[in-house]
Amino acid sequence: MTQTTTTSADVGRPAFTTRGVSKAFVGRHGNVHALSDINLEFRTGSFTCIVGPSGCGKSTLLRILGGLETPTSGEVTDHLEAGAVPKSAFVFQEHGVFPWLNVLQNVAFGEHMANVGKREREEHARHWIAEVGLTGFEQAYPHQLSGGMRQRIAIARAFATGSPSLLMDEPLGALDAQTRMLMQELLVRLWEAERKTVVLVTHAIEEALLLGDQIVMMSARPGRVKEVIDVPFSRPRDVAIEGTSEFAQARQSIWESLRDEVQLSVRYA
Repeated sequence: MTQTTTTSADVGRPAFTTRGVSKAFVGRHGNVHALSDINLEFRTGSFTCIVGPSGCGKSTLLRILGGLETPTSGEVTDHLEAGAVPKSAFVFQEHGVFPWLNVLQNVAFGEHMANVGKREREEHARHWIAEVGLTGFEQAYPHQLSGGMRQRIAIARAFATGSPSLLMDEPLGALDAQTRMLMQELLVRLWEAERKTVVLVTHAIEEALLLGDQIVMMSARPGRVKEVIDVPFSRPRDVAIEGTSEFAQARQSIWESLRDEVQLSVRYA
């Protein structure tokens, strides 16, 4: 399996575009309109964070981008190259590691399913295990590890697939505050080395500002794009930026715009 790293020639090209994407589900009390008229462009090699109130369709949009859901109307175009690797790898809030497989087997699972030879896939897996700081735990099983370590396995597995894009649905949401900060630093470091196209859903404005190149702010349901914000901070970054006055001002500005949508979502929940 070919490992995909974004090159300078790729950066800036469209990776995903959505045109008029809407999504409705049939519920017990009628149709639920999750998304309405989503028009976005996600650039190759960019890190986009999606924020918005609960129930606004953030996760639904992510699943549509990855082909796990189809829109009720509108269209999604992915411009990623087809090949031996999946176009997108997913990381969810619940880590999704397989309890019957050890760390090495979990990280190598994607390439195992793609019929990559054992030596090659284990070599790739060991590389990514080292990248996420789990060297020495290759033979350990998930039940023997902390929540943060299990999420490191999930992230390593996603990178090990070689997919050009990563779709991440609140991957750090279940972690304690200290572990979450360490994992944010890890994601920043891995992304800056690989420059994959990343779309990450989060409720945390601070996380979006630390990780993202741009932030897509969603309205209350049905989710619409309220605003697309270019993150004003240069790279490389680390969590120390959160202590600056510029960071505090950016966070407050986003919250002032998002607050009304959160209040609406609570009112109609």
